[in-house]
Parts: sequence; structure tokens; C-alpha cells
Amino acid sequence: MSTYTVPPRTGHPTLLYSELALDLDNLQADIAVLGMPYGSPYSAADFSNDQTNAPTAIRQATDRVVRRPGHYDFDIDGPLLQGREDIRFVDCGDIIPDLSKPRGEHYERAEAAVRRIAAAGAVPIVLGGDHGITTPILRGLDQKGPITLVHIDAHLDWREDVNGVRDGLSSPIRRASEMAHVDRIIQIGLRAQGSGRPEELIAARAYGAELVTAYELHDVGMDAVLERIPDGGNYYLTIDADGMDPATMPAVAGPAPGGVTFVQARKLIHGLVRKGRVVGMDIVEIQPEKDLNQISCITAGRLILNLIGASIRAGHYDK
Repeated sequence: MSTYTVPPRTGHPTLLYSELALDLDNLQADIAVLGMPYGSPYSAADFSNDQTNAPTAIRQATDRVVRRPGHYDFDIDGPLLQGREDIRFVDCGDIIPDLSKPRGEHYERAEAAVRRIAAAGAVPIVLGGDHGITTPILRGLDQKGPITLVHIDAHLDWREDVNGVRDGLSSPIRRASEMAHVDRIIQIGLRAQGSGRPEELIAARAYGAELVTAYELHDVGMDAVLERIPDGGNYYLTIDADGMDPATMPAVAGPAPGGVTFVQARKLIHGLVRKGRVVGMDIVEIQPEKDLNQISCITAGRLILNLIGASIRAGHYDK
């Protein structure tokens, strides 16, 4: 039995028909899904919010994302794994808290799990959970630096703390800016209002974060934004569901019109794969109770599919 994760809860046992692999100490994989349902709550009511149900909900959309793994997919010009029988695509289950342990213990296990996934040579694809989960996941990729952090979100996420909590959902980009292996940050889709105050904007600009509002993105296009990202890098992609337009991702706490479209996000993913290596990805902040016809979870799955298929086509898993 794994000391890091537990099996997914119900229905589809894994994401996109991947193989269940709970023994992270002996992992053999190229692409590894990891569920991280729980963040670091600001209050007791936050601990078991609906976002904790998202990893299971995204997995349950599997047969609506990919009808059959071997069928041709126009998004990636081939089937999910591009006909590569040698590609090991696994689901490592979920990191859940041990309520008898000190606060934050599950963050430590998540960081350790990601280190083992990376040591096995696999790319972690993480299903949140709220945006606080990006902090331990990114810490676990310290051997992959220097990393360019590419962030899709309506919100800045640069709070030093909220209610004394420094690793919650309003702080992941601030925490990333403090990591020695994070070399550059680009934030895409900013709009409307979140927990950020003027002082957080000042801090982000002082660090040198590249801030691209949703409106600038729509004016200049994703190709122009991709040109601002250095070639040949290692990239970590974190997608907050509210960074996407609510027509595509309605199941969020704070929907804001005018967000990143699916077509733009897909272009970003394919562009990053062509420029360098995506060494990890997460998608966070989906609230399944607010979803319409599973569209948010289907969109999440399609973004993941595009990363997998495009990376394989680009030769990232050639032995």
C-alpha cells in the first residue's frame, strides 16, 4: 500500500483510462496524474469545500473527454498516446490529509510524491483542489529548475498571507516567487477583482512578473504572448479554472466574463511544448456542484489531453 496516496474514490478509477499506480517508490511512468483535493484552508468551513471533489469529478468525465483512447483526435492529430505502446501513462491516486497530524502534513507528502514522480522521469499532471496546492507541487520540482511558471488565472495570487495562512489559495504565486528554482513568472488572463490589493500588484511588478490581462491577450493574441516566454525552457503550467472564460469553465466560485478561451489555452499548451519542456501542470478551483453538463471537467480533461498528445508528438518521450 502506498504511503503517499490513496486510490481515487469512485466510478472511473483513473483519468483518461490511465493505469493505476500507487507504489511511488517503484514508479515506472512517463506521465503521472496526481490528485490533490485539499489545500490549506483559511477557516474550518474552507477545509471540505466543493473544490475537494474536483479530482474525482474530472476523472468521472473521462469517457466524455476521450471516447476511446485509440480513436483519432483532431486536437492532437492522432490518438491520446499517439499509438505509442511504450508510453506509460499512470494515475497515482490522491493525496489526502491525515487529521491526526499537524497542519500542512499533506503538503509535505504531496511535495515528496512529486519528487518521486519526477525522479522516475515522469511529468506530473495534478488535479486540484484549490490553488494552494500549487505551492507543494512546485516545491517538489526543485530539481527541474530553472522553471518558467506560466499561470492562467483571473486573479493575481500574490498575498503574503490570509488569516495568517501563507500557503493558501491566494498566495501560490507569491510563494513561487520565493523559490530559487523558479526563474520567471508570466501570468495570463488577469481581470475583475479577487483577494489582491494594490500592494500585491506592486509586489508582483517589483519581482518582474509578466502580467497579461485578459483584455491585452484578446487584443494581441496568444502568439504574441508566447513570444514573451523564453525558448528552450522548462515550464510549469498552472491553470486556475476561473482564468478561463466562464462559457468554457462555469464551475468556479468567482466567474468573470472575458477570460481565456479554450482555443487560446490550447494554443498556449502547444506553443510551450514546441518551445521547450512542460515539466508539470495543474488545474485547480473547479467546483463540481456548479458545473453544467460536466463542461468544466470536460474542458479540464481536454487541456490535459492536449498537453499529453502534443508532448508525445514533439518527441519529449522518445527514448
